[in-house]
Amino acid sequence: MKKNFSLLIILFAFYSVYAQSETDVDPYQKNNEIKLNLISPLSGAVEVGYERHLNKNSSLGISSFIVYDHTKEKDMNYNISPYYRYYFGKKYASGFFVEGFGMFTSIDGKKIYSADHLTFTENKDVYDVALGAGLGWKLVTKKGFVFEANAGYGKLLFNAGKTDHNVVTKFGLSIGYRFK
Repeated sequence: MKKNFSLLIILFAFYSVYAQSETDVDPYQKNNEIKLNLISPLSGAVEVGYERHLNKNSSLGISSFIVYDHTKEKDMNYNISPYYRYYFGKKYASGFFVEGFGMFTSIDGKKIYSADHLTFTENKDVYDVALGAGLGWKLVTKKGFVFEANAGYGKLLFNAGKTDHNVVTKFGLSIGYRFK
């Protein structure tokens, strides 16, 4: 009789833990996310990103910005930008966020004009690293669709004197999908 009662208690404990874990599942808690920036084609580029959620409030991600139309985007060739985000929303990894990012970038070199300003010499592509910060807002549906708006600002660290500028910016209006 004691064995049966003990077995019944153990089975009930496992069932209650299992039932509680099934009912406590957050429908927004999916740890992987892919995104496509909708405004980057306006500047002749494409930007895609991947984000991995570490917990309810933080994530790590990486985005890649590649220029395909150099008549619109005058000096940027591409960049690869890893980032860390901290979320302040009530839902899992959503709402208002702040981010810190790094960026490896390829930029066209500085154009040096002649004295008569009719001809110029263009330096080779410049590779540099930038550090910056940004903020944004993310909305996530129960089905896993993601809508995000973000902006960031950073400074080139090593070769800013070889380019026409020393800052980098990130702007995004993205759609994506969150999955397990």
